[in-house]
Amino acid sequence: MTLHIGIVSLLPEIFAGLDYGVTGRAISQGLATIEHWNPRDWANRPYRQIDDKPYGGGPGMVMMYEPLNAAILQAKKQLPSTCKTIYLSPQGKSIKQADLNEIAAQQQSLLFIAGRYEGIDERIVERHVDEEWSLGDFVLSGGELAAMVFIDGIIRLLPGSLGHMGSAEQDSFMNGLLDYPHYTRPALIDGMAIPSVLSGGNHRDIERWRRKQSLGRTWLKRPGLLDEIELTDLDKQLLVEFKREHGDSC
Repeated sequence: MTLHIGIVSLLPEIFAGLDYGVTGRAISQGLATIEHWNPRDWANRPYRQIDDKPYGGGPGMVMMYEPLNAAILQAKKQLPSTCKTIYLSPQGKSIKQADLNEIAAQQQSLLFIAGRYEGIDERIVERHVDEEWSLGDFVLSGGELAAMVFIDGIIRLLPGSLGHMGSAEQDSFMNGLLDYPHYTRPALIDGMAIPSVLSGGNHRDIERWRRKQSLGRTWLKRPGLLDEIELTDLDKQLLVEFKREHGDSC
C-alpha cells in the first residue's frame, strides 16, 4: 500500500531534502508519493501576491484565503478521497510517537498545509483542516520544516522503508521510553570499552541490560515519561538497580 502525501507550500523546493536517505528510498520504492501545490499558481494579484494585511491591524501579513483555498481544492481533487488535511501551527497539538504510529498504520493519504508570515486566514482552518500539529512550544519561519519532520517520522514507519523493521520498533518513544545506548566496533577506543555484557553472548543478559538502560536513561533525561507508562515489577526492579549504580539511594 502506498502512502500519498500532498503539500501546499509557497516554498516547495525546500522539500527536496525528502529525496534523500530513508524517505528517498521509500519514495523510489513506491512506498510513498509526494506532490506539491503552490498557492502562488492561483494568485490573481500583481506579482502573484498571496498575502495581505490583517483585519484589525497589527504587525505582519496573513496568507490570503482565495489562492490558498484554490490550491487545497486542487490537491484534494488529485489525492485519494480519504485524505486527511493537517495544518502545521504552534497552536497545534505536539505530536507523539504514538500518533505517528497510528497515522502510518491507518492513513492512506495526507495533505499538509505549510503556513508562512503571521499565519493563514482562519477560514481556511475552519473549512479544510482536520488536525493542527506542532513540533513544540516555539515558532518557526514557516510550516515547511515542521511538515518535513512529520513526513520523515511517518515514512520511516512504513513497512519496507527501513532495512530491518526492528530498527523502528526499538527506537526511542516506541514503547514510551528512551532508547538504550548503542556501540559498534572497535570494542576499545581511547581507553573507553563497551559494556562487557554486550560481548558476552548471553542474549537474555543483553536484553535485561538494554531494558535497564532504557528505563534509566528515561529517568535521567525525561523522568516525566515514566509517569505515562505502566511499569512491570521487573521494570521497577531494574530501575532501582540503575539508580543505585548511579549513586542514587532511591
